[in-house]
Amino acid sequence: PILGAVAGNAKVGNRVNIITKWQALEYITAQNLERRALARLNAMTVVPGAVGAWRLSAIRAVGGYPDDTLAEDQDLTIAIQRHGWKVQYDQFAIAWTEAPETMRALAKQRFRWAYGTLQCLYKHRSAIFGSHPKGLGWVGLPQAILFQIVLAAISPIIDLALLVSFLFTYLAVRAHGWEQTSHDVYTMLGYWLVFTAIDLLAATIAFALERKERWRLLWLLIPQRIGYRQVMYYVVLKAIAQALRGPLVGWGKLARTGRVTAA
Repeated sequence: PILGAVAGNAKVGNRVNIITKWQALEYITAQNLERRALARLNAMTVVPGAVGAWRLSAIRAVGGYPDDTLAEDQDLTIAIQRHGWKVQYDQFAIAWTEAPETMRALAKQRFRWAYGTLQCLYKHRSAIFGSHPKGLGWVGLPQAILFQIVLAAISPIIDLALLVSFLFTYLAVRAHGWEQTSHDVYTMLGYWLVFTAIDLLAATIAFALERKERWRLLWLLIPQRIGYRQVMYYVVLKAIAQALRGPLVGWGKLARTGRVTAA
């Protein structure tokens, strides 16, 4: 197929506080790493609005820019691939984007992204497990459902179960002493260390693939998993609830500060 669009490498340019630095880390370790993998499998789900190049004839072939979803970049990316065009990723096409600088603004933006993703998945549901294109149908869209929606929706339950296990372990130590309960504590600690090591390994690979990125952001990975991740869960659950209720959602303007610089 003829190349219809290219997704670039979006980076956060206003790394002015912990919230924007967490987003910078997320862009490197999640979004851009994911695009590399999906591009290899011809399964790209979104050419980001911040940095993307589109073939005009591809846009015209699908009726122009869509206006019936809140994730129009994702909608268009899926649409042109279903129409036979190819989408690739270029890590050297870098753009510095302005990220939300407060948790409230971040939640507002990510709610729109989550709701728009739900709209796109529903709109293009016939492409799921389809063969046109196969990579998108069997990898791109299913992984979006699994990782962006399903796992995000059930993760609060997993976090709650973890907190409950901490509580019961603490109570067991108080009731029976360290000698009888130390095995359970060490087992729990071992699992946490394994998952954290895998997390850090994946993040290290992501940084190694980037050009001239600031490695000191890596230390924020573990604290990012506490607080920031829960906001992402919240917006997905809110988007699902909003979709089930039915009323349309507005775009939601993001306040801009103009503090973007090339890091």
